[in-house]
This record gives sequence, structure tokens and C-alpha cells, in this order.
Amino acid sequence: MNILSMTFSEVTAEMQRVYGKGAFHAAAFYREVFKKGNRKFYESPEFTASGGLSKKLATAVTLPDFSIAACRKSTEGATKFATLLDDGNSIETVILPVRNRTTVCVSSQVGCAMGCAMCRTGQSGFIHNLSTAEIIGQVYAVRFEFNLPVDNVVFMGMGEPFNNFDNVLQAVRVLSDQREFAFSQRAITVSTAGVIPGIAKLAAMNMPNLRIAVSINAADDTMRSRLMPINNSYPLADLKKTLLSLPLGRDGVIFIEYVLLAGVNDSPEMAHKLADYLQGLKVRCNLIAFNQSDSLPFTAPTPDQVDRFRSVLAGRNLFVRVRQSLGNDINAACGQLWGGSGGYLRGRQGHTKPIC
Repeated sequence: MNILSMTFSEVTAEMQRVYGKGAFHAAAFYREVFKKGNRKFYESPEFTASGGLSKKLATAVTLPDFSIAACRKSTEGATKFATLLDDGNSIETVILPVRNRTTVCVSSQVGCAMGCAMCRTGQSGFIHNLSTAEIIGQVYAVRFEFNLPVDNVVFMGMGEPFNNFDNVLQAVRVLSDQREFAFSQRAITVSTAGVIPGIAKLAAMNMPNLRIAVSINAADDTMRSRLMPINNSYPLADLKKTLLSLPLGRDGVIFIEYVLLAGVNDSPEMAHKLADYLQGLKVRCNLIAFNQSDSLPFTAPTPDQVDRFRSVLAGRNLFVRVRQSLGNDINAACGQLWGGSGGYLRGRQGHTKPIC
């Protein structure tokens, strides 16, 4: 039984089915594992007083071994750590301190199949989906290995979350279970490159408080297809139609992510096209200056160019903000994560340590 992949009700049902126990023992599970981070939960009185239950659970319940193989901290305070998976591949997770709150940027896949031109992760190719437990394990590690409170979780790390839909949505359920991490779904953001079937499936599930972010990066099909091959399958008009079907809670919005590339998609003309495209959608726009990577043929616009683009959107009555990039100096910023076979560890062993 992998407790990190199950909600409280699922664990309760399994305890009843296998051991003839119920909510009392499931509650003890969750108190020890999710509130205290106690890996020896089976030594608590509720289990030791129940005959051989303690010994059975010690071998039957799976908890992650937290193979945190490397960790680096940026000058701005962001932390990136690499988790070594059982198959020898690695994933990267980023801890972001923002305004006295801690946000964890989790990965949902090893690598990514999207192939976005401005994203280093996309250049690594897709290897496999993460399990729900591997996704939750990243948050659990921040909480109990790094001993940090977690306020927000964003699915903006390696991978396309909607290409791992079932495991990501189960992770959302676990994160928002009041017996477990107890996050409000307003504190969870799932980012997508625009996978229409996943967006439509989520819309049908009616989860209006879950935050959704969509990477646009160009409001012109020709340019967007050049930057994001997914646009060839799911063009902008179809994407907008699907976004209009998303149920939004009170004051709910869709976050629009736009990476600015100097001389490519950062002109006032492109800003006006974006404003035209977003008409009728309840959105907030996040502008992100390209985070430099030696392996990618782009450069970041100047602050003045970023502000020029922002001013056009603001003048069109759009809520827009320029997102501060954290972790550039450790390749932890948006679009810089790298995993797979060795991933973060490749050539960097001399500059890392298990826990920052």
C-alpha cells in the first residue's frame, strides 16, 4: 500500500478490506505520516496495541526513500534538488521563496514530449510519466527532509501535466485532502502547453477552484507552431474554445504564461495580437523574460522591451505582471530544468550535496 498515492478515504477502505480496521487507524496513519513526517508510524500506540498489526504494516506500507541525490541553492534563495528514481533516471524540483511564502514547483514526468523551442526540458525528450507517489514525494520531501512549510504547489516543473492526467489529478486530490497536506485547491496550479483533451476532461470534472495556467507564447498560429509544436495539433482557435468551457470559481481566472524572446515574439504587434486573442477570457497574464540556456538559440529582451510589451497589454485593460525569475544561476528558472538519465547530476557531482 503506497500511502502517498492515496486519499484518506482510500486508505480507510484498504485498512478495512485487508486488516479489518477502519477510520481510527487510518487517522493514526495520517497523523504520523502527514502531520509529523514519522516514517516509523507503525510504532505509534494505535498500531502496537493491535496485535500483529504493527509488524504487518511495517512491511506492507510503502514510503519514499527520498533519494535526494543533489541540491543547489541560488543567490536569490531558490533551491533546486534532484531525486534519483528507482529506474536510474532523475527529476528536478524547485523550492521558491516568494513574499514569505514557500512555493514548490513539481515535475510530473521524466523529460517532456512537447518539444517547445524555448524550453530545455523539452529538448531532452520524453522518458516516462511519474506515479502519483513520485509527484507527492517531491512535496513531502520539502516538508520533512528540508523542514520547510509549503504554501503553494505548482505543476510547472519537468513534463506536461495533462499528458499524465490521471496521476496528476490524483496528486491534486491527495494534496487537497484535509487529512493529508490540506491545501486549498486555490493553492495548487496545473500548467499546460495547451493539451486540449486534458483541459476538456478537467472542465467536465468541475473543479472550479483548481488553478490552471496555459503557456501561449504567441497569439499567431504560424509563430506559435514554430515555438510550440503542440499548436499543429491544437491550434489557438480550438484552444480558446476549450478554455471558455472551463468552470471558474468566484474571482477565478486562467493564468496565461508568455515567455518573451528577443526579436521573436516581443514586439508591440505581438502584444496586440495576444490582447485580441484573450478577449472574452477571464485571464491574468504572466510575462517571463527568457531564461538563458547555452543549448537554445534565443536571448532575453531588455527590461525596456519587456516593459513595452507589458504596457501594450495593460493599455488593453488586461491584468498583467512581469514574473521575477528565480534560480537562473543554478538553472532552476522556468524552462531550465533537465532530467532523464543522470539529468541534473551529469557533470555536476562536485558542486552538489544531499541537502542544502
